Amino acid sequence: MVVHEGRIVVLDKCTIQEGDCYKHCPRTYTDMNALSETVLGVPYTDDELGHVLSIHMAKATDTQIKKKAQDGGTVTTLLALALDEGVIDAVVCTRMDEDKVPHGFVAHSTDELLQCAGSSYETGFALEAYRKIPHESSEKLGVVGVGCETEALAKMKAEAPKNSVHPDHIQLTVGLFCGWALRSSAFHPFLRSLCDPSQAVKFDIPHSPHYTFDVYTKSETKSVSLDEIRPYINPACQYCWDMTAEFSDISVGSAGSKFPGWNTVLIRTSRGADLMELAKEKGVVETQELPEWRLSHLKTVALNRKKTAIKNIIEKSGDKNDLLYIGGLPENITDNLLKD
Repeated sequence: MVVHEGRIVVLDKCTIQEGDCYKHCPRTYTDMNALSETVLGVPYTDDELGHVLSIHMAKATDTQIKKKAQDGGTVTTLLALALDEGVIDAVVCTRMDEDKVPHGFVAHSTDELLQCAGSSYETGFALEAYRKIPHESSEKLGVVGVGCETEALAKMKAEAPKNSVHPDHIQLTVGLFCGWALRSSAFHPFLRSLCDPSQAVKFDIPHSPHYTFDVYTKSETKSVSLDEIRPYINPACQYCWDMTAEFSDISVGSAGSKFPGWNTVLIRTSRGADLMELAKEKGVVETQELPEWRLSHLKTVALNRKKTAIKNIIEKSGDKNDLLYIGGLPENITDNLLKD
């Protein structure tokens, strides 16, 4: 199977009606409550951000990491610490090649992690890299991904895939906030019209009141309206309701335009809490409380994302009782999302 225009295309005839591809796809039927119980140990919550133990603003203290980071460098810092402390042996993530096309990658050191820092705003391939790890591998793994990827990982943890490294080896999952992802095949011809991709050093979408997609090259910055890149967004993203990667140990995003160079960090599990506490003890991150008004804004955005996804799903299914891949929700959650 391959990805084409944001959808999965079957190249070979498969006689298995519900094999691993079907079971672990984040867009086949998913019992949200069952996954929450499996991964987080609690029933699925009606909180806009999912199950959360604590919320922080954080940023790296290491100059080299901050220089390479998309925002605050928190993801790279926490993963590097987990590697140094033996919590994990490798990190399954995404790395851009010279032409800024993302590929799945397994990092074993901080230097390799730094090669993966920054966002391409394109579909990630971490799970592709995970599935290529030899079945007999005993390495303890950390995995980085957006909501759809961490949801697929959760489904793997609930029912382990065949002929792949067992998901019990995944000792840490770091989720990334995500609004949408671009399709490489569609976006890259447009990117080449702006610049030589090999000269690009960073991509960014500044927060409101800006409405641009910025490409930083070694010599200049190119800015285009977000309207110009919207045609290249993966169509499947309009049905995704998980902006904050709810099935992760730790979820990380930008802290917003009022806090440049900081990350918003949601701690979801005791494993994530232990790593964050260790990071503070070691002095590799600086933290402060997320202001209430910023938290309220984040919750509003996450809730609106869910409402939009539900609306789009119902338009596609034609039945408000058929939410396609979303199942296992307490009735009050569905009712609240259907309200204006």
